[in-house]
Amino acid sequence: MNDRQPASVPSASSGGCRRREAGATLGGVMSSEPVKLALRALQQARNAARGALVWGYEQRLAREVGAHGRLPRHLGLILDGNRRFARASGLQREMGHSFGADKAHEVLQWCLELGIPTVTIWVLSTDNTSRDPGELAHILSLLEREARNLAQDARIHANRVRVRAIGQHEGFPETVLNALSELEARTAHYDGMRLNIAVGYGGREEIVDAVKRHLVRQADAGLTLEEAARTLAPEDIGAHLYAADVPDPDFIIRTSGEIRLSGFLLWQSVYSEYYFCDVYWPGFRRVDFLRALREFQGRERRFGR
Repeated sequence: MNDRQPASVPSASSGGCRRREAGATLGGVMSSEPVKLALRALQQARNAARGALVWGYEQRLAREVGAHGRLPRHLGLILDGNRRFARASGLQREMGHSFGADKAHEVLQWCLELGIPTVTIWVLSTDNTSRDPGELAHILSLLEREARNLAQDARIHANRVRVRAIGQHEGFPETVLNALSELEARTAHYDGMRLNIAVGYGGREEIVDAVKRHLVRQADAGLTLEEAARTLAPEDIGAHLYAADVPDPDFIIRTSGEIRLSGFLLWQSVYSEYYFCDVYWPGFRRVDFLRALREFQGRERRFGR
């Protein structure tokens, strides 16, 4: 039940299966259709048993997480490993991104079921925008499609989820910008979960943009640059971040085995707890999610003290 595929059953033509017996050829028997069916049934039974074990473990984890009660107020998710998932599965890289988009919908449902108030998912970094033009076009096409799907998603409206796209979107196709704007407009009045979609996002860029906004506001108030710089405080930067009205993330999960933040919510994550999961994003399971939350519940947050 991990990224590795189960070992395939050796073929009858492999070494050690050619000895003749009286009246029959063992290799011929082993390659017969009934034996193939039996081997396939055995593999399916093994997979079913393994699936039952994982399901039982998942249910136990769900009970433990629910009984503890403490959940993140703001969960950050770094969706990493789409291309490597595709490569490991023998698929085209575009399929990895498509499977990753499907997984995002699934994880959103898990968060809704648990009642996590704020979720930020990192879909596309500023560095990612320099990828191969064909791959980038596919990612942006997926983004447009999923934004339109979310705007029509009954879960979004039933749970009053407010969705916001954060990042630098200059240069995105007009159709993508329109889809994101429509999604934000249709959910702007909702007071349930806050879902931030970080696309064209970089932590350094966000801080620079926040400083620029602050300086512009100070200039509008009649202050000189020197006066604005002299009075600048951390709270001023925090007030001008892309999603300044949500709490800082208390828990950040990154998939794919990479042990770094890569600039995700750089300013806001100073006291965040981190969890790095080896599985690629499209293969991220509910059991992995619950295991991460249990880990979070077992930690003591010190806030730098």
